[in-house]
Amino acid sequence: MDMTSLKTSRNLTNYDVVVVGAGAAGVTAAAAAAKFGKSTLLIESGSVPGGELISGIPVDGAVNARGEWIMGGIGRELFDECTRLGGYIGRVNDHRLIYYVAFDPEIMKIAIVRVLNRYGVDLLLHSFVCGVNATAGRVYSLTVMNKSGLTEIQSGVFLDCSGDGDLSVLSGASFVKGGGAGAFQPVSLMFRLSGVETEPLLDFARKNPESLALGESETMRAGRTDVELAESLYRQGQPAVFLKGNGPLMGDAIRKGDLFPTALIMIQPTSKARKEVCLNATRVANIDATDTAALSGTLGILMEQVLQCTEFMRTHVPGFQDATLAATAPRLGIRETRRIVGEYSLTGSEVLEGKKSTEGVAKGCHHVDIHQDGTGQIRIPVANGGSYDIPWGCLLPKGLGNVLVAGRCVSSDRDANGSLRVMGSCMGMGHAIGIAATLLQQGQDVRELPIKVLREALRHSGVILDGVY
Repeated sequence: MDMTSLKTSRNLTNYDVVVVGAGAAGVTAAAAAAKFGKSTLLIESGSVPGGELISGIPVDGAVNARGEWIMGGIGRELFDECTRLGGYIGRVNDHRLIYYVAFDPEIMKIAIVRVLNRYGVDLLLHSFVCGVNATAGRVYSLTVMNKSGLTEIQSGVFLDCSGDGDLSVLSGASFVKGGGAGAFQPVSLMFRLSGVETEPLLDFARKNPESLALGESETMRAGRTDVELAESLYRQGQPAVFLKGNGPLMGDAIRKGDLFPTALIMIQPTSKARKEVCLNATRVANIDATDTAALSGTLGILMEQVLQCTEFMRTHVPGFQDATLAATAPRLGIRETRRIVGEYSLTGSEVLEGKKSTEGVAKGCHHVDIHQDGTGQIRIPVANGGSYDIPWGCLLPKGLGNVLVAGRCVSSDRDANGSLRVMGSCMGMGHAIGIAATLLQQGQDVRELPIKVLREALRHSGVILDGVY
């Protein structure tokens, strides 16, 4: 593209806070900052805000394996708005490792826009950050490209919720990628099937526990057999079933070529009225999703996997005989790209031991979850079904004085990132940097913000920092 041919606008738009990326982290960051009086701009490359929140997949990492809420603030406001609109399902347990929070993604689309509008967030869609003006570790403005041309936007603080750490990298931050030697967790495409009958599905599940992933943590198992866990799954009454790739049902289909190699088919409810569920099954591994051509090349493969999985479910899984394809997610699901090098890096051992920190600003509880090629997947639970703290330093890119990060690009090793990349912890981190942006004085370096002041402000804004396992 010849950039000189684009119309250039030099309206030096100025905001108190600029947020890049309107996924789970960015939506909560922008709403938190605007709710407390800061003029806030939220920039999104797509056509609708929400990211994975509107893909159909439920939220992981908001409720620990003991059933305790560990996420509050704006994330809970979004769920409350879904409740008011009739699209909230609530906590769902697949009796494996975790609780999910399920909802109708079509309702969530509306809930997100309502919450952003409620607090006066300015939203700029179909827009990409293509440059920054930074000197000596401080960003003064960024340049946004869209069909209006190039626009320079100034701010005192910038929040990077891009998922890939785009703003931080453009500003000079260091980063690491994937697992080294070209290893990246698979990209996926969520999809939804309607016309699914819950009773036959759950009856199949309780009669075939060997095909399900059950009781993968001692907390969830609680001394019960797989048969007992499958019976409890049936009694829950929700179409929430985790089929495992190495079980007899999927394993046989994979060997026969009736199903592509995958570690799982996760089934979760999205709408009782439409008899609709979301499926997480598709995968193309070892793609660097910051390589746009490579990422784009996965779409055809993933679409074919959607069709193959739909046919597999209709043919082999009771309750799906009359199911129809209702939707595919509006964007590809990316689990892993860059991790920004921050002032502190969370480790997998800290996650697994459920380590708490006096500098924690958000929590995580999802198991260490590293999807691999084919049928491979690592799943290791947090100790005692509890949670861990995400320290403030993980959200501070080294060398940058007025940029904060939240979401899967935060500073962590690969194992820790396999846990904190999910939406519950991303929303918690987003809320934390949104509130932090409201506390910074003009020109103040983010490292100078007293952690005690930030933690107290987070508590007052509804964030859960204490009182849970």
